[in-house]
Formats: sequence, C-alpha cells, structure tokens
Amino acid sequence: MKKHALIIDYKYCTGCHSCEVACRQEKAIASQEEWGVKLAEFGPERLAGAWYWNYVPVPSSLCDLCASRLEEGKAPACVHHCLAKCMEAVPLEELPRRMAELGDGVACFMP
Repeated sequence: MKKHALIIDYKYCTGCHSCEVACRQEKAIASQEEWGVKLAEFGPERLAGAWYWNYVPVPSSLCDLCASRLEEGKAPACVHHCLAKCMEAVPLEELPRRMAELGDGVACFMP
C-alpha cells in the first residue's frame, strides 16, 4: 500500500470538531483523555492590523490515517467527515506539489 500524508488547509477550518468525533468513533476511543485528532485553537490575535483566529486539527500518535479505510479506497474518517473539506489524504509522492498549490496556512501530518 502507498504511504499517505494528511494535508490540513487550516485557513478554512471552522473549528466544528467533526474530525475529533469521527476519529473517536472510527477508532472506538472511549477515554476522554485520549485523542486520535485534537483541535487546537490559536487566537484571536491582532497582527499588523488584522485579526487572526485559527483552528488546526492535530493528529496524535494514535493516528494511522485510518489505514484500513485507505486500503479499501476510502478517505480517513476525519477527512470524510470534515464539514469544511479542509483536510485531504494524499500519497507521499504528491505531497510537495499539493502543498505548493495550497500555499500558506497549510499543515502536514505523516504517521
């Protein structure tokens, strides 16, 4: 199976937590002290006259990008359920090109 990375275009993340819920259900994580993905909030802060308030989904060490779903040709649960469509799983060989296309405000996770 090809290796994949998770690209998060956090400029568009609305902070809805659907990625957290989807991961928790997919991985059957019952503990409130463990997370497959956790939403981090930065802001609000004012920089150079503009306000910034970003949400960034941060995968934990429990994340394997839903390897079983990828093997079936499906997207990881967090990607599938992201309401803002700001997350995507891409093969590693496409990662540099895709991140360059998206520009600033993009994060990457490789399990």
